[in-house]
This record gives sequence, structure tokens and C-alpha cells, in this order.
Amino acid sequence: MADLSTDIVILGAGVLGLAVAAELTARGHEVRLIDPGGANSSSVAAGMIAPALESLLDGAASGRAALLKDAAALWPAFAEAHSLALDPTPAEWRGPDPEGVADALIGLGFAVERPAGAVAAPSDIRIDPLDAMARLLERLAGRRVAAMASAVSSDEEGWTVFTDVEAVRAKHMILATGVGAPIRGLPRPAARAVSDIHPIAGQIGLVAVPLTDRVLRGPGGYVVPAGAGALIGATMVEGQSPAVVDPDASARLIAQAEALIGQPIDTPIDWRAAVRGATPDGLPLAGPAGPGLHLALAPRRNGWLLAPLVARIVADGVEGRPRDPYATALDPLRFSPPEA
Repeated sequence: MADLSTDIVILGAGVLGLAVAAELTARGHEVRLIDPGGANSSSVAAGMIAPALESLLDGAASGRAALLKDAAALWPAFAEAHSLALDPTPAEWRGPDPEGVADALIGLGFAVERPAGAVAAPSDIRIDPLDAMARLLERLAGRRVAAMASAVSSDEEGWTVFTDVEAVRAKHMILATGVGAPIRGLPRPAARAVSDIHPIAGQIGLVAVPLTDRVLRGPGGYVVPAGAGALIGATMVEGQSPAVVDPDASARLIAQAEALIGQPIDTPIDWRAAVRGATPDGLPLAGPAGPGLHLALAPRRNGWLLAPLVARIVADGVEGRPRDPYATALDPLRFSPPEA
């Protein structure tokens, strides 16, 4: 087994792991990424960067809405820095009570537009997840280890990550994996934080023909452009793992999608399922969790929205910069009692 050395090793190539890798690389750090490859929850996603409608659907208070709004505002600079393409077309709400929805969004500090029978949120844009992940991986060419991490250990000089391919030594280790048991060798506070993440299963459907030229949302689902086709979504089943495609849920999502686009959908649908991690307050775990150890985990359904903010918080933690209020809000040990 080879023994590679690097400044920082990142476990996991979902959107949070890739965003953190991009941010740290741009700041001049040497990074290695360990991930086995294949689909993950970030690729089974619509890529919505939607602070306004996410705040609405979650019944968010003004403080949470401000966090999501400020996180989304980081995206244009992040996309430009890393050659990612954003679709700036505003998402539209086509559900009931458009006037009430518009008033609620304005009350949370969001701008709105009012096309006939709908509410458009200029803050709510989109990125193509598969294209973005491919671009971010390309920028890590030669620095990805295609393997599954099996255990970690630490000493005074940093961390060692053990895989079936090679061991990687680093001063800092960033855990950006999905839902699952803590990797062997984590210190107890971090292991408890990972253990407390709960799964949320969900499914989306991919069709090969276009159904819309913009994100359309209602109270029970959405329709989103996806390349030459469209995505229909999505469910959220708390506590379910592994993810499975539920035919009844598929029927409900199709009905909602047909209501949103105003016509029947008579084309084959490729249903896909994934499991996301969530914390008790719905915000991710991001930042330092011990000497040389950092977490970037559990963004619930807002991994794409929150990725640049998580990347900034984690990178600042690696560099020992002062924490801002959002870093405190996302503190990875905020639910973990101190060691006795």
C-alpha cells in the first residue's frame, strides 16, 4: 500500500466535498479527495439554489431565511471562480394563493415578480448538478483517490486515512461523506455528531423530453429543466434508509407535475432515489471538530444552495481564521455535549 502525503485530505465527493476542495485549492492548499465514485445524493438532485421558496416551504423564520439568502448570494462569485454555469432564470411558484405567497416572501426580505397566476423569485436560480460535479472533479485531476476510506487515525502530525488502495497522510482531514455510521477511528465528539445525523430518503424522476424552460414549484413538488429533458420531484421521507422508489409517491409527483405544466406527461420516467443526511435544526455540520479534523455534512435538501457557504466556513477553519456568525450557526459540535 502506497503512502501519499498532502496538506488536506477530503473524504467524499458530493457537492459539499467538491465545493470545499475547490475553495481550498483556490486558496493555494494541496488537496486530495478520497471517494469511490458513482452516484450520490448530490447527483440525484435538481440543483436548485432557492433561498426564497425553500424558506417558504419550510416555514422559516427571518433569521433562517437570511442565512439561506446570504448563502445563495455567494454563488455567482463561486461559479465564476470555478467555471460553473448558473441558470439565472427565476423559479416560479404556481401553487395556491399566489398573493399570499408573494406577501410572505416579501415579509422574509425576498424580491418577487408577479407573472399572471404565479410568483417568480429572482433569488431562486439553478445549476445543473451533473455538469457542475464533473467540472469540479476535472479541476481536481490527479488529486482524487478512487477508493473507499475504511478507517482513520491521528497523531501529533495529523491524520492518516486508510483505504484498500493506499493510505493518505495529511495535516487536516475533512469528512464530507453521506449518511452512515462514523468511520472507524474518529474521536468521540465527532463520532457522536456523525451518529446523530438522521436519513431522509427521496426520489426524483428524469424524463428525456423538455417539460419547462424554468423551475416550476408548488406545495407538493416541482418540475425542473435538466439538459434536453426535465426532472420531476421530489419526496422527503424522514428516517428512511436505504432509498427506494415508491410507486404511490411517483403517481403523486406526476400528478403535481402535470398540474404545474398544465398538460399530461405521457413519456417514460426514469425514477431515482437517494438518501440525504439532516440534523435536528436542518442546517449542516460545517467547521472544525477537533485538532486537524473538520466536518462538511448533513445539508438536508439544500446541499447545492449551501455549498459555497460551507466551503468558506470549512476553509476558514482549516486556516484558523476567526469564526463569523454563520460559522457559529453551523458549528459541527453544536448538538454534542462536552466530554465529561
